[in-house]
Amino acid sequence: MVRLGSMSASSFSARRARVQAALGDDVLVIASTPVALRNNDVEHDYRQDSDLYYLTGFDEPQTVLVLRGGRAPQFVLFVRPRDPEREVWDGAREGVEGALANYGADQAFPAAQLEATLPELLGDAPRLHYRLGRDRAFDELVLRALDRVRARARTGVSAPGAIVDPGLIVHELRLYKQPEELEAMRRALAITGEAHLEAMRQTQPGMYEYEVEALVNGTFRRRGAERLAYSSIVGGGPNATVLHYRRNDRQLQAGELLLIDAGCEAGYYASDITRTFPVSGRFSEPQRQLYDLVLQAQLASIAAAIPGATLDEVHAASVNVLAQGLRELGFFQESLEEVLERQLYRPYYMHRTSHWLGMDVHDVGAYFVAGKPRPLAPGMVLTVEPGLYVSETAPCPERYRGLGIRIEDDVLVTVGAAEVLSQFIPKTVAEVERACTA
Repeated sequence: MVRLGSMSASSFSARRARVQAALGDDVLVIASTPVALRNNDVEHDYRQDSDLYYLTGFDEPQTVLVLRGGRAPQFVLFVRPRDPEREVWDGAREGVEGALANYGADQAFPAAQLEATLPELLGDAPRLHYRLGRDRAFDELVLRALDRVRARARTGVSAPGAIVDPGLIVHELRLYKQPEELEAMRRALAITGEAHLEAMRQTQPGMYEYEVEALVNGTFRRRGAERLAYSSIVGGGPNATVLHYRRNDRQLQAGELLLIDAGCEAGYYASDITRTFPVSGRFSEPQRQLYDLVLQAQLASIAAAIPGATLDEVHAASVNVLAQGLRELGFFQESLEEVLERQLYRPYYMHRTSHWLGMDVHDVGAYFVAGKPRPLAPGMVLTVEPGLYVSETAPCPERYRGLGIRIEDDVLVTVGAAEVLSQFIPKTVAEVERACTA
């Protein structure tokens, strides 16, 4: 069986078939992510548009997918042509020949022929599934193609009567992970878990956050991950209380906690893991108290991630545990009901507990359906990541100030209890301390 990256060619074909069935006689157009300059003539590392890759496995820039359903389904690709001179500099291209032979396209054209050919492909389609507003230059090309189709009305050719967001079909499919997708996510998690363990083993007082970041990111690449799923957060001491801390340049001190939020991408699928551990290898009593509280909140939310539940309910499970625990630790004098009603916990826990995970670290898929929170269903993958962030000036018992703790796992909704895909990464106090002192 031919494989395109981490997936079989038949997987991409099956995805296209599902989209074509949903399209009917409509037509779908998806363009690749534009190349972006980093500085002067140096480009950022390229990553394909997730929707285009999901349906084709094709990861070259300057690519356009046209897909049509109905009685005469079509899979058409516009791609960069082979160019021996450019390939000396940038590497081999698939070209039109590769798009046909290796990716199963019914038709393939050089990218330069898109504007001339697209009107023919749009003709007589009731609707066009295309995301407006993402690339204004490409929007103009698509709108010109529509105008050319409309100009043929007297010849009996009709133009699409509506433009619809393709996410209504494609993103709904991406929300439910198939076995090969889960296999890729498990591979990404295996690499990510090794990186977090390496950080726990090697971190010592006196190291800099960027040294730990190098351990983590180096493990990702050494184990074959294509790229980071997002920029690694490595926050020691009070930096752990900054949710999206990115400087990673502070020297770690004995007795502090270190929060690492880092995940890699393998086969175009992301992992998203956070672990918090003591720089010196052992939790102090205040650190242990807050850590255990966050862990109990996370376990409550994982238990709540069952079919029919909503992300609001998953979040509420963490909030209830954290509010009660903070009250018992002296953060609040008010009753639990008042803490919850007035959201007095918000200065210490200000974000949501979960988001979808898949090809994108904040993956696609509607969170609300018909105006109501979406019920969870088997095949969905989400993060569960409660935390506590106590600033150095917080109005709370002094022993807890400056502590930031988050515990994040990637969770698969199943027909029964949720499966924690990252369960093998240490997270109890005993497991973490053992990993840090191994």
